[in-house]
Amino acid sequence: MSPLRQELDRYLAVRRSLGYDLDTSARVLRRFIAFAETQNASHITPGLFLRWQASFGVAGRQTWAARLGIVRLFAQWLHGLDPAHEPPPAGLIPQRTRRSRPYIYSEAEIASILLAAADLPSAYGLRGLTYTTLFGLIAVTGLRISEALALDTTDAELETGVLVIQRGKLGKARLVPLSDSVTARLRAYIAERDRLLGSSPAALFVNEHGVRTGDCAARYTFARICQQIGMRPAQRYLRHGRGPRIHDLRHTFAARTLIGWYRSGKDAGQEMIKLTTYLGHSRPENTYWYIEAVPELLELAAARVEHAEEARS
Repeated sequence: MSPLRQELDRYLAVRRSLGYDLDTSARVLRRFIAFAETQNASHITPGLFLRWQASFGVAGRQTWAARLGIVRLFAQWLHGLDPAHEPPPAGLIPQRTRRSRPYIYSEAEIASILLAAADLPSAYGLRGLTYTTLFGLIAVTGLRISEALALDTTDAELETGVLVIQRGKLGKARLVPLSDSVTARLRAYIAERDRLLGSSPAALFVNEHGVRTGDCAARYTFARICQQIGMRPAQRYLRHGRGPRIHDLRHTFAARTLIGWYRSGKDAGQEMIKLTTYLGHSRPENTYWYIEAVPELLELAAARVEHAEEARS
């Protein structure tokens, strides 16, 4: 094992002990270190990062800016141990902070995704069972995919109808209340999962070997399902392609919750803190962003303001 790979394992272990979710960072860094080993590089430098970028293939500027941030943190850690490491400068890849407009699924589209997931090929049916439950849970709770996949069976407190999110974004824990129908669906999933496996795994969502479902597998399966039902263009070489994402299920949940408040006459401003807490947003403005990002919400908010102004005049 190379010294860089040894330091990477130590770096990941220390940060995970502090509560960070590092699945994406670990994947990026392991690929970067693998490239560094092919270059016989013993130290990280800006030039090494740029050569990795040139060899990697096509990706957007935002993607490379995110990868740069991940590598920079690791390089700063190494620089503290050995000044010969040169952390790439923050501006090595210029970027503009821009949030993608969310895709808001219709109920029919979500139903199509879940039906296609149920028909996934599987030796004895667990794959379809797992993915329909996973995607459905995200759609009705707004969980992040990383939060859903990190759930243990014991985190689903079905007697009280609560999900315990042990480590959300930035390591924060929270409780997510569940409706009776969602609780019943999870109870049925766990019972059938255990019957098919002949055991009760620690992880809530597992593959047919009883191993926790991985982030890459979940995203790939979702992309292939979307291609199958026509929501993403078909791709050569089994690529993901572009189109609606798993994370847009979370956006859809948030947007439809807000739309429901506006249509029912509730004060969305007063209710917003509930949704901010439920979604695990670090700041309320991250939740208010949906009003600007979703045209229907912007129209409802504008109509509410106009109605208030007319009432005052």
